Amino acid sequence: MKGRPEQLFPLFAGLETLDGIGPKTAQLLGQLGVTTPRDLLFSLPYAVVDRRRRATIRGADLPVTLTVEVTVGAHRPPRTRGGAYRMSVEDSQADFQLVFFHARADYLNRILPVGAKRIVSGKLEFFDGMAQMVHPDHVLPVAEAGEIPDFEPVYHLTQGVTQKTLFKAVQGALLRAPALAEWIDPTHKTRESWPDWADAIRAAHAPTRLDDLSPSAPPRARLAYDELMAHQLTLALARRRERKARGIVSAATGILQGKVLETLPYAPTGAQARAIEEIASDMAQPQRMNRLLQGDVGSGKTLVAFMALLVAVEAGGQGVMMAPTEILARQHLEGLRPFAEQAGVVLEILTGRDKGGERKAKLAALKDGGIHMLVGTHAVFQPDVEFRDLRLAIIDEQHRFGVRQRMELAEKGVGADVLVMTATPIPRSLALAQYGDMDVSVLDEKPPGRVPVKTAVVSTERLDEVIDHLRRAIADGRQCYWVCPLVDESELVDLTAAEDRFKRLRAVLGDGVVGLVHGQMPPAEKDAAMAAFQAGETKVLVATTVIEVGVNVPNATIMVIERAEIFGLAQLHQLRGRVGRGDAASTCLLMYQPPLSDSGRRRLEVLRETEDGFVIAETDLTMRGAGDVIGTAQSGLPKFRIADLERQAGLMAVAQSDARALLAADPDLSSDRGRAARVLLWLMRQDEAIRLISVG
Repeated sequence: MKGRPEQLFPLFAGLETLDGIGPKTAQLLGQLGVTTPRDLLFSLPYAVVDRRRRATIRGADLPVTLTVEVTVGAHRPPRTRGGAYRMSVEDSQADFQLVFFHARADYLNRILPVGAKRIVSGKLEFFDGMAQMVHPDHVLPVAEAGEIPDFEPVYHLTQGVTQKTLFKAVQGALLRAPALAEWIDPTHKTRESWPDWADAIRAAHAPTRLDDLSPSAPPRARLAYDELMAHQLTLALARRRERKARGIVSAATGILQGKVLETLPYAPTGAQARAIEEIASDMAQPQRMNRLLQGDVGSGKTLVAFMALLVAVEAGGQGVMMAPTEILARQHLEGLRPFAEQAGVVLEILTGRDKGGERKAKLAALKDGGIHMLVGTHAVFQPDVEFRDLRLAIIDEQHRFGVRQRMELAEKGVGADVLVMTATPIPRSLALAQYGDMDVSVLDEKPPGRVPVKTAVVSTERLDEVIDHLRRAIADGRQCYWVCPLVDESELVDLTAAEDRFKRLRAVLGDGVVGLVHGQMPPAEKDAAMAAFQAGETKVLVATTVIEVGVNVPNATIMVIERAEIFGLAQLHQLRGRVGRGDAASTCLLMYQPPLSDSGRRRLEVLRETEDGFVIAETDLTMRGAGDVIGTAQSGLPKFRIADLERQAGLMAVAQSDARALLAADPDLSSDRGRAARVLLWLMRQDEAIRLISVG
């Protein structure tokens, strides 16, 4: 099947082929992302207006939108320019006024002549002791009353396009909705009582009550599922192509892993053991591994990553671990070094700082296999970096690296397995939307011996008490982070907030005790300030830009977050995870500026009650919506027109297993259901996926 199936042609024609849409309206709709009749079908109404006809306005609970037959009475043109043009009308039991602004008298006399009967429909309000309808939405002769639907769907509009125009255009598009063969698994469809596609689209545009607008109404749930299914089919096809790419079998011997495990002060958690097992079994397969390791703050990802690297070395190859910044790369080096000594393997680091002879020596050792494991920044991508036998690439904090870089890295080792790590717990539905082409391992237990962080919520009015508390902690040899908020987008304002706080703390605590890190600093100064804090030379670090994900200072036991109420939940959870890394009791102080909004209070309470990143992420999702949780701009989260990831999280998981099952049973989508699924991909504009089938 080379091109778009013929039955979909009418849906992909120009908008101007629809009644009532000229070039100008088509251009305006383009701003809403609507360029074809198909897009109109997927722009569902968000409200419904009851326009069923009533005999009288008497007894109506104002303000309300209603439709009634009236006899037109006297017209009263405005006395002043720009005033209101009023006319009296009466229905079978009551009278009220119609009010028009900037209206032409001749036009109003033509459509509402005195003594005539008319159907009017619009919002009736009480004003100055009188019921009035300002600018009725519909004014029609009684014979044409049928043009007003009993229930009128309300659409999102763009300036210059009216509800009437959009309603008419959608009705035209609905006439083109073809009956399509079914791509949903029949038993699933029956169990959910979902209608066929064309019936679902028609029903979704003809709501008769509020329940019809709910994501769980069968027509809407079905259409959302279609969208998620198309997305997951695309990911599954991409995954299949990835897996087909020649992988390398890396079989673990367990010898080096054993050396590390026997020196550990405690046994790995169940979650760690399970993840290590999943990774080793993937690496032993001929297909290329593409796995995501999701671990909450402090769940022990480093050990799992090191064991994965050891599998590569045990199998006679090399492994590389990439971090987004030099500070993090050095930290990974520190974290892995003790393990490497135990296992007796050679671990090195390569960053942009390596120059000249030192760099040459490292490159030579990589090429002849003298270095078993490499930690680095994106400097690892440079063309002159060659491995003797790269088996595994681990990427930390995936969302900082694009998919393209993931590919480039994998290209370094022909068919190298890829493990992506993230410390940001992502709710399951979003993980599936964003990483649906990957297999996921989750670390959801804390290793023994981690002291929970005590979280307190305090008002900024108690700033002096907080500073006293700090002074005592510093006297006890402790260190503290002090995070200032990004108050608004202008870095200058934020800068003054941080600098003022820095000056005030320095004045109280003394020179040389307080350091400062912010986004406007040259990288070298930033690194120096961080290094001074890591080395314990400065005791308090004031920071604007969230202190780099993952910075590890075990001696830091206090985290103060100013204006915590304006941070996102996930971000606060990440920040809190910067303390509690040593064996001393740690505290996180969430400072808010009163008065707190309800959602602000709820966010801070959730943090006070739980340290479970997944619970926090799910709460964040319900409170803020999908785009905000991952920050849609850099997240690569797909834009769904109908599916609602917050409220339909369950559908995503079903769509993923369905898509994978369909491809497993019918790899080239040639069965009846497979061919229907191809039509779905065309309908959802997943042309990429269709190319993947043909090459697949």
